[in-house]
Amino acid sequence: MAKKEKSEYLIQSVSHALDLLEQFHDEVDELGVTELSKRLKLHKNNVFRLLATLESRGYIDQNRVTENYRLGLKTLELGQTFVKQMGLLRQSRPVLEWMVKECNETSYIAILKDFDIIYLDAVETDLTVRVVTRVGSRLPAYCSAAGKAQLAYLSEEELESYFAGKELKRYTQHTITGIEELKKELKKITEQGYAIDNEELDTGVRCVGTPIRDYTRRIVGAVSISGPSMRLAPERIEKELVPLAKKAADEISMKLGYHK
Repeated sequence: MAKKEKSEYLIQSVSHALDLLEQFHDEVDELGVTELSKRLKLHKNNVFRLLATLESRGYIDQNRVTENYRLGLKTLELGQTFVKQMGLLRQSRPVLEWMVKECNETSYIAILKDFDIIYLDAVETDLTVRVVTRVGSRLPAYCSAAGKAQLAYLSEEELESYFAGKELKRYTQHTITGIEELKKELKKITEQGYAIDNEELDTGVRCVGTPIRDYTRRIVGAVSISGPSMRLAPERIEKELVPLAKKAADEISMKLGYHK
């Protein structure tokens, strides 16, 4: 069976919605339904439905005085997220490479997204036995070092939202599945400044994670070191890897404009 081209999977309505958003560029800040209809070569009813959908999601806003439309705050949030993530990636890559030279264990940069973590980048060890990198993967935050290092600094309201109706799935015999126990763990993390995943997500794997801050002092990600438990003994974690991860997080944070 012949493989389909990606163009064959395009959804026309989504494509039209993106075309509409792209009309707002350079000096064009507001457009009416008639002008958009001409530009997109679509019937006014179709344009109106697209605008109504995008407005309901915050990507388009209507000026109640002129009745024209403009980009909504959601588009700004998306742009800022992209810029922050690219800045984080750009500044963290050389630090990750330095970390691996220092400890020869795989090092990651990760962000918190909807109470999961997403690994943005990684530099691998050259040792034969290693942890498989998960760049782009989405993993539960409550049982990962990079995740807990960020969850620990959420507000009470954010944490309550996270725990509401949530079942903490058990991945290994070490996974923390009790909410009160996890809250104690998060409190401990804020006191010591780092998190440890003691085979909580994968049996035989330990990780160390430390939070990264930007110029607003907000937590924007975490750096972590991961490896087989046989190499990441508790003593090595405490004496070598925790100080290394803290130094790396401080370095990236300073690059992002953070000052203690």
